[in-house]
Amino acid sequence: MRQIEELAALIARFAPTDGVHETAIPRLKVVRLSQPSEPMHGLHEPALCIIAQGAKQVILGDQIYRYDAAHCLIVSLDLPVIGQVIEATPDKPYLCVKLELDPAAIGALMLEAASLAEPEPMTGPGMAVSPMTPALLDAAIRLTGLLATPADISVLAPLAEREILYRLLTGEQAARLRQIAVAESKLQQVNRAIGWIKRNYRKPFSVEIVAAEARMSPSALHQHFKAVTAMSPLQYQKQLRLQEARRLILAKAHDAASAGFQVGYESPSQFSREYSRLFGAPPLRDVARLRGGESAYSG
Repeated sequence: MRQIEELAALIARFAPTDGVHETAIPRLKVVRLSQPSEPMHGLHEPALCIIAQGAKQVILGDQIYRYDAAHCLIVSLDLPVIGQVIEATPDKPYLCVKLELDPAAIGALMLEAASLAEPEPMTGPGMAVSPMTPALLDAAIRLTGLLATPADISVLAPLAEREILYRLLTGEQAARLRQIAVAESKLQQVNRAIGWIKRNYRKPFSVEIVAAEARMSPSALHQHFKAVTAMSPLQYQKQLRLQEARRLILAKAHDAASAGFQVGYESPSQFSREYSRLFGAPPLRDVARLRGGESAYSG
């Protein structure tokens, strides 16, 4: 209890207002929210998320991942998800620290400690919730606490981050972490496919082209892609298109037709129909609702 209260106090100090706050520590963000949020669509990058107060749920496909101060979320590749803070009040705001996972740092640690590099098959989606351990929480406190002494960050932050990665590599999600760093793992092959789709999502594509990029057969790509993302490559492309169109309408003041065209839709009616199916309302009504009470997504 004392540990989690210490982490909550640190996050509250360095996230004094609601939102996602960048920090002086590379890859580390702190998040604060004073009320439950609307479900928010977004692309969740590989990261470790630790909640010190409140609770959140993340939906991937038809799976719901709920986590709180007793659990952490681990994401091993870019995944289109729906995130929602479900427990937060002005007196007890949602407080979270998010550390983006660095494949190079994970790989270097595995090379130095041979026992960490033992191959293990990873099964299931590229996202998991695990119980928090005192050792992992202690390392997270020390990393976040360095924000109070900026002169120490360049020397000590890499050490604290390294310990966090070590705790993950020796915990129940070790296989998921190892797969991030192993170049020819199935996860990395799917990640290559994801990278290609992210670069080319505006254009029509065939599964054969994406499979060649991933160095897999089309059937193997479909199987493994769906296993880790809970969707097919074409469904993934559609989510990227619609999320970008939503951003263009909301942030760039595009009208619905031009936003749909810019992300690759030739038919305005198809764009409006698929947008409504994903976000629950047509573009203009959805954006009006967001502008009335948009909440931070990340973390």
